Amino acid sequence: MSNADRIFIDMCRDIIENGTSTEGEKVRPVWEDGTSAYTVKKFGVVNRYDLSKEFPALTLRRTGIKSCVDEMLWIWQKKSNNIHDLNSHIWDSWADEDGSIGKAYGYQMGVKHEYREGMMDQVDRVIYDLKNNPYSRRIMTNIYVHQDLHEMNLYPCAYSMTFNVTKEKGSDKLTLNGILNQRSQDVLAANNWNVCQYAVLLHMLAQVCDMKAGEFVHVIADAHIYDRHIPLIEELISREPYPAPKFWLNPDVKDFYKFTREDVRLDDYQTHPQIKNIPIAV
Repeated sequence: MSNADRIFIDMCRDIIENGTSTEGEKVRPVWEDGTSAYTVKKFGVVNRYDLSKEFPALTLRRTGIKSCVDEMLWIWQKKSNNIHDLNSHIWDSWADEDGSIGKAYGYQMGVKHEYREGMMDQVDRVIYDLKNNPYSRRIMTNIYVHQDLHEMNLYPCAYSMTFNVTKEKGSDKLTLNGILNQRSQDVLAANNWNVCQYAVLLHMLAQVCDMKAGEFVHVIADAHIYDRHIPLIEELISREPYPAPKFWLNPDVKDFYKFTREDVRLDDYQTHPQIKNIPIAV
């Protein structure tokens, strides 16, 4: 069993067996038919993945690695808030007639701020510090900008990354670790998608900064399973996991802005069938 599968199974069982329900309460999300979308939830879920040991892609069902990398690069590399710059259609429901999702996600990554070293956006600041001040405890991003929330078509869910560098005894390279803070997560639809995205991001940043990827910690304030997803989750976690796939990142790319979705690959990725037609609450 891969560690990612074990973590996912344990998390889902804990939510279903020990979580609290929002049924009958005032909730924002609705299903396509207009009825309220209730959840079973756990507060403050923390999952840890050691990227030096395996890549955390589920084998219980397939995670589309190129699609999730494409979305991550849309935010972190292209710094775009327009769905026309994205190959998938996952953001279509939140885009206006011009394709914009407002001042959200990639828009915030592209805003330049004044530092003592000059004007930089958040991504360039992270890369600058990893290369010049790797032991800084201030290497982080935050796209939950209150002054712009009213101009965001969706408030950020995964909103902050904190990077921390360590050095293992006897190693000639530094180790890059990261914590993703997420205010809310639809476990069935998005959990492994987000995990794989930020695991790839850590690998990419480690490579361009001549480090190696270490631990990825995922903190979820509100980890929830929607009422209509519970039977799907129960079927999913009843499956027998396969071994974790092997991760490949194009070793020739040394500039973060040169990575494409084609520079990432999962080899020997054996999975169970995909769960299709997952209802999405909006």
